[in-house]
Amino acid sequence: MRAIADKIIPRWEWRSFGRHFGEADARLAALAPEAVQESDEVYLLPGSSLSGAGLSAASGNVKIRAELMDIKVLQQINADALEQWTPVMKAGFPLAASDVARVFESLQLPLPALSRSSYTFDEFIAAFAQPGGAIRRVDVHKRRVRYTVGGCTAEFSDVLANGKPTRTIAVESPDAAAVMRAVRELGLGGYSNTSYPRGLAALIDDVPERYAVIDAGTNSIKFHIGERDGAGRWNTLVDRAELTRLGEGLAQQGVIIDDALERSVAAIAGMADEAKQYGVRAIAAVGTAGLRIATNGSAVVAAIQARTGVQIEVISGEEESRLAFLAAKSGLGLKSGSLVVFDTGGGSSQFTFGHDATADERFSVDVGAVRYTERFKLDGAVSHDTLHEALAAISADLSRIDGRAVPDVLVAMGGAVTNMTAVKHGLSTYDPSIVQGAVIDCAEIERQIELYRSRDAEARRAIIGLQPKRAEVILAGACIVRTVMEKLGKENFTVSDRGLRHGVLAERFGT
Repeated sequence: MRAIADKIIPRWEWRSFGRHFGEADARLAALAPEAVQESDEVYLLPGSSLSGAGLSAASGNVKIRAELMDIKVLQQINADALEQWTPVMKAGFPLAASDVARVFESLQLPLPALSRSSYTFDEFIAAFAQPGGAIRRVDVHKRRVRYTVGGCTAEFSDVLANGKPTRTIAVESPDAAAVMRAVRELGLGGYSNTSYPRGLAALIDDVPERYAVIDAGTNSIKFHIGERDGAGRWNTLVDRAELTRLGEGLAQQGVIIDDALERSVAAIAGMADEAKQYGVRAIAAVGTAGLRIATNGSAVVAAIQARTGVQIEVISGEEESRLAFLAAKSGLGLKSGSLVVFDTGGGSSQFTFGHDATADERFSVDVGAVRYTERFKLDGAVSHDTLHEALAAISADLSRIDGRAVPDVLVAMGGAVTNMTAVKHGLSTYDPSIVQGAVIDCAEIERQIELYRSRDAEARRAIIGLQPKRAEVILAGACIVRTVMEKLGKENFTVSDRGLRHGVLAERFGT
């Protein structure tokens, strides 16, 4: 038997499991590996069918590697959810009864009657790790590639556990702050920390992978949780939006005001808590036009992270367009012909022109519903003259799409479009199965523009299908949609209920 050395330096560990790790895959691939190692190990987990999340956080990390029983125990978890694991035993076989007792203690299991003073590997497995027994055996093959990131050890592994494949990235160091800096440097700040026992239990129990996306827009904060089944298909668990009007007053003042920040922080904090309740593996959060435009955008992002733990990545308008295009094509099954996808929001509109599977041109324009609502006071009933002034301003600001060829298909997405679709169908309860793929024509858009023009915000809230909080900006949104249709020569468009958040889900976490 061989025990571990007396002097031990505890290390803080961070690890995540999954098939794809977004930009972290590319960042690690760009580094020179320092070591590559393959090993076969036997992990020991308590009980049967633990479902990952049901595994006690305090359970030990118990495995057999290089013919040694290797045990680490969890010492503490810090405010960043980093775990500090300390090695407490490395003992060879035959394993003394006292060491067998240590295995059960580390797994937080009651010690059964021991019939031997020591156990060979085969005797230990036969006695305690048979199917349905107190201990569950997991045979693991690892291919580990080691790097140094920010002074920390980073390890990327391909793992096969009881025949099921997964991948894992780990970062560790005695310095907890350095671990968190390295995690963020790799682009993994939104991923949850999952210990090896928990990750393996989730894998072999076929616990579905869940991921969350937060889209911090100028008018609304959208939230999506997707669950990937065994065939790789995404199923929606949560998909909703909260109208926080992050861009309130932005056009006049050039900054995001305190009240708008407070509303957005409250919404994002609630979404982050809900994501944790669903056991998501990662949260990806992106910010769009409002955070791009605001002179205090960086300070707002920092405040949101400090108060919610969510790191928002402010993406370019072109990137926003690309992700929306990806979401529309995959969601509607469009494969051939010329296609224009536009996504109109509170602060900007994104356009992608493409054909077949190719996106030929992507761009964003500062044409959003909040801007024209505030400029022309479209949150209440307005005259025909005011409406025409607003339409003329929108047309001028959309000059970049003038003179384009008429596309085979025009796809529209965004809160204004989905709300108008719900109004058309009189949906007192929003039904994405009706909205997705719906076709809206010019006559319906004209009808709705008049419906909103002639009513103040309070009267609009009584319209079936319209979100009450969108009553102020819906007229401006409808005017933008009408102008796009007119400029591109289309009498109708197809609605995509899949937006930026769905594109982010597919891009960051795999299809």
